[in-house]
Amino acid sequence: MASLKGRDLLSVSDLDSSEIHAILKTTKKLKPVAPGGTPARILAGKVVGLLFEHPSTRTRVSFESAAMRLGANVLYMRLDELQLRRGEPIKDTARVLSGYLDALIYRTSDHGTLVELAEHASVPIINALSDVEHPTQAISDLAAIEEAKGRLEGLKLAWIGDGNNVCHSLMLACASVGVNMSVATPPNYQPSPEIAWKANELAKKTDARISYTDDPSEAAEGADILYTDVWVSMGQDAEQAQRVIDFAGFQINEELLSKANPDAVVMHCLPAHRGMEITEDVLEGPKSIAWKQAEYKFHGAKGILASLLA
Repeated sequence: MASLKGRDLLSVSDLDSSEIHAILKTTKKLKPVAPGGTPARILAGKVVGLLFEHPSTRTRVSFESAAMRLGANVLYMRLDELQLRRGEPIKDTARVLSGYLDALIYRTSDHGTLVELAEHASVPIINALSDVEHPTQAISDLAAIEEAKGRLEGLKLAWIGDGNNVCHSLMLACASVGVNMSVATPPNYQPSPEIAWKANELAKKTDARISYTDDPSEAAEGADILYTDVWVSMGQDAEQAQRVIDFAGFQINEELLSKANPDAVVMHCLPAHRGMEITEDVLEGPKSIAWKQAEYKFHGAKGILASLLA
């Protein structure tokens, strides 16, 4: 097990390279603990809370299932069921919930709220997606890539689309484990300069290359993985019409896929809008590992929970 017991996971940069690899090793070890398999009771007696401000399919269900498969009890909370909605300070909520739970998995639109929660909580806080990062997605993705390609170091991942929270976490994760990453975004949708700086500093330690372009073909050239996400995320519905215009040409389709290596795989963190960021034939085609990637959300959740709580 990774020596991470009691730690928060707010950002991929909270972990160094050896700690990421340790979680990946734990994830691989716990992969057989799956539906139809024998549960592992390493979290027996623990209570894991989930507090989600926004809807979730994969992140919520994967963490709930993972916690239960490892023997923990799970408590799911909606924001409208708590006093937070009536103005109770986040620091008060953090202190109170710390007396009831062994860990809290939190999804929020404000990363600052997540940071404040962790500052005042005495139990591990896990970022289940914020407006800045999605670290559990990136860690699970690394596990899926390692299974698909047999290695991580030296691979090239091409990100096609918005420089968003998932992109941020992947930049940090790839830089930490030696995966080269080429980020292709429209001019006004680049990743955060702060995240780019952090990724660059991490890449210096692993000889990874993190590059940026506004040309999807350039990013896809010689790539081992093509990765995309939705063009319009939660809370951006009013921007949809403009985003569809701005992201024209940033679709993963057969033409773009032909630029990548012959054995390249395609990833999408889902949900997918077929015909926008990715075509139906590519998403459902033989090079897509999107469904295996989604399964690894469950395996990654087991690895993360075991590492922080066992």
